[in-house]
Amino acid sequence: MKANELRQKDSEALKDELLDLLKAQFSLRMQHSTQQLANYSQMKKVRRDIARVRTVMREKS
Repeated sequence: MKANELRQKDSEALKDELLDLLKAQFSLRMQHSTQQLANYSQMKKVRRDIARVRTVMREKS
């Protein structure tokens, strides 16, 4: 996900995107804790996407 794509979305869409990413992060954490996570780099990607969404939300406010 690119920051330019996020900047085109409205605040409600950004909130929905953030909720989806937080749920994905929780799911990946649970998979990691039960040793079912095969690709650990997914956690890094989700964490960075969350930071991107929060940054764009902060810019808009």
